[in-house]
Amino acid sequence: MIFEHLDRIVFAGDSVTDMGSANPVGEGLFDNVGHGYVRVIENMLSAFYPEIYLRITNAGIGGNTSRDLLERYQRDVVDLNPDWVSICIGINDVWRQFDSPAMPDTHVLPEEYEENVEKMILAVKDRVKGIFLLSPYYIEPNRQDKMRARMDEYVAICRGLAEKYQCRFVDFQKMYEEYCCYRHSSYIAWDRVHPNQVGATLMAKTFLEQCEMEEGQA
Repeated sequence: MIFEHLDRIVFAGDSVTDMGSANPVGEGLFDNVGHGYVRVIENMLSAFYPEIYLRITNAGIGGNTSRDLLERYQRDVVDLNPDWVSICIGINDVWRQFDSPAMPDTHVLPEEYEENVEKMILAVKDRVKGIFLLSPYYIEPNRQDKMRARMDEYVAICRGLAEKYQCRFVDFQKMYEEYCCYRHSSYIAWDRVHPNQVGATLMAKTFLEQCEMEEGQA
């Protein structure tokens, strides 16, 4: 397992990371870390490795685009001196292009998205043990759907940056596409974005597969 005793893992992102966490940074007791995939990751790591104390910090804020996250990245990520950083951003970069088409100033197009995420990586890559890049996603298996097709462009950017900077890439889009071979997206999220507890568990499992856990634990 890649994490060591007293490591701090900061999860940066939007609402699917936030999921009711304390803002701008949530951690510690009660529901401060939220009730999404970050909570499930913390639960599983605590259950499987009780001898390893990990500081799990949720720096997700609902509605954020990569532009928004970059603006607060120094305060909410870098200044926390994390050992590991997880970045899950891009859903709203795409979504605003479809639910707010008359507000182009809110749209984060692919070129800017790539620049924003690259800046986040560069801000911490020489200061941390590792970086996770978690792909944005839209829980729609039909790749011809316009929003799904647009999302695939952002997933590809994320994958390319992960390869360029040796980040651990977590492909949520692929995971959900495979799950939808068996169950409809409404089983996870009515809006195809915000997951229920089944979705949170799937996301945590997919993340932990990149953490070199012992066989049978992820």
